[in-house]
Amino acid sequence: MRPVGDLRESSFLTNRIQMSEPHLNVATQLEIAATKGEIFDAIVNPERMSCYFTTQGSGRLDGGQPVVWSWSDCGAELTVTPQEIETDRRVSFLWCASGVETSVVIEIEDGDAGGCVVKVSESDWPRDDEGIARSLQQMQGWMHMLCCMKAYLEHGINLRVGASSC
Repeated sequence: MRPVGDLRESSFLTNRIQMSEPHLNVATQLEIAATKGEIFDAIVNPERMSCYFTTQGSGRLDGGQPVVWSWSDCGAELTVTPQEIETDRRVSFLWCASGVETSVVIEIEDGDAGGCVVKVSESDWPRDDEGIARSLQQMQGWMHMLCCMKAYLEHGINLRVGASSC
């Protein structure tokens, strides 16, 4: 049994950066007390996503077409191109949130505490100082998104209300 607070082997919270050849990859995960279906819908449905991540989305991510996500609090808008969608299990897409096109994979797995572990990985930054800085910023952003999703799905709280920057 792990001591309280020891998260080294926990599915609850994990962050990592991999400097594999020739690109950088980051990954983070968080356990959320919700079903796979609830989590999947919160990822692909723009109305639900606007309750914890974006301000608006132009369509469902599982609709087979590129969509535009916007964040009105910081004037940002990004085109998201779906790649692989497996209902209640996996969503992958391409986008340019960090200034270069990267691949994002979001996986939903059974968790240890009866909920689900949501794993987010993003890859394809160049192995240089700028790539390192961008990848670390994105990993921080994904953990923020997962914490906001957890608050929304478990407690109905929108932590982005009143957000002043992205």
